[in-house]
Amino acid sequence: MMTDWYQKSINALALNGKGERTQEAYTRALRMLCDFHGKGPEEISEQELEAYFLHRRNVDHWSSNTMRICYCGIRFYFVKVLTRNWNLFNILRAKNESRLPAVLSREEVQRLLGCVRTAHNRAFLTTVYACGLRLQEAQYLEVSDIDSARMLIHVHRGKGAKDRFVPLPRATLALLRSHWRSHRNPRLLFPAYGRDGRQAAGATTPMAKSSVQGAFRHAKRQADIGKRSVSVHTLRHSYATHLLEAGVNLRVIQQNLGHSSLESTMVYLHLTRKGHEDAYALIDAVMEGL
Repeated sequence: MMTDWYQKSINALALNGKGERTQEAYTRALRMLCDFHGKGPEEISEQELEAYFLHRRNVDHWSSNTMRICYCGIRFYFVKVLTRNWNLFNILRAKNESRLPAVLSREEVQRLLGCVRTAHNRAFLTTVYACGLRLQEAQYLEVSDIDSARMLIHVHRGKGAKDRFVPLPRATLALLRSHWRSHRNPRLLFPAYGRDGRQAAGATTPMAKSSVQGAFRHAKRQADIGKRSVSVHTLRHSYATHLLEAGVNLRVIQQNLGHSSLESTMVYLHLTRKGHEDAYALIDAVMEGL
């Protein structure tokens, strides 16, 4: 029974055009509901579903973002697969959180990358920062995605299944060439190395996410970075903030990050002090002579 609804969920999400990570998150939300009640989704009533949502919100104190995924995943299955358009789904709403992401300074980024012990993890994390990539986007980069003639990287199926091109710094191209020569995999730029580190040349899967995250956590401790909520994704936030501080247009940063809305990119305006220091002097100059 579990296999039946699980596969139905995956199939429906795939047909709806949802990305792999969304499929996983939505189906995980549905699995947690079934585990909670000890039965399949088709046996769960509207009252039981309401009780589940209230328990997660008021007893387990799930965050707004977690509740949003919970609502979306379960609503999708019940409405699209089971065709149950219950009134409950019309009132679900998770309050938007307005937390600012953690950002590292350029010196902290350099210090952290310098503490990454293995060369392949250092090349991976450097590329994430230098090109503003999401972890999974870097994972699945292929050799053919590197356009050295135009100094661009072709990012395939980013968030929302959108492709984009991002600028490739010359120093990063040199690093990637050196890294590729260490494994010479014909397709993958960051192949799985295996236990002995000798399987990369013939690997058909990319480096494990857990391996990269473990290397990052170790380097963060070694670099003595004590800021809260710092993860691999922080390198992407730092990339955007550092470009903004360097004077890069916000629209260009939006394109590089692959944001659909400029509003998503505007959060980085809150993470930099550039322009604040001399704001009063500029205002005085504009208003002089009134």
